[in-house]
Amino acid sequence: MADNRSGTTNENKTRVTGASVADFLAAVEHPVRREDGLSLLPLMSEITGQPARMWGPTIVGFGRYHYKYDSGREGDAPAVGFSPRKASLSLYGLAYGPDAPELLARLGKHKMGAGCVYINKLGDVDAGVLAELVRGGYRYVTTVLHQG
Repeated sequence: MADNRSGTTNENKTRVTGASVADFLAAVEHPVRREDGLSLLPLMSEITGQPARMWGPTIVGFGRYHYKYDSGREGDAPAVGFSPRKASLSLYGLAYGPDAPELLARLGKHKMGAGCVYINKLGDVDAGVLAELVRGGYRYVTTVLHQG
């Protein structure tokens, strides 16, 4: 889609790539982020039933959903996912759904961003609550969010 004001393409940069998830995680410099990523990989895969795929250069995503905004912008995004960034572990898709506020209150040490949950390390949060957030977020994103 061309943006008439600038003449540039307004494409979503976060899309599935052919990059290796294992290679990406192995290359994470921060040892805690790398280990946490390696722990999240089987957890999210098992809960979602989806294989891990790289979305852009730094997001490990599971499943997908299609979004379309009133502005006309649309695209695909991972239903849930994570990125082991230098400052924190970013978790995507977990803040959605009717149970998310109550679960987030019980999660443990975390910060919220625009639709993202940020944690310093997995040891700071309740693993059972995190699993419920993944389960609920995935279900909500794939069945309710941007549907219809």
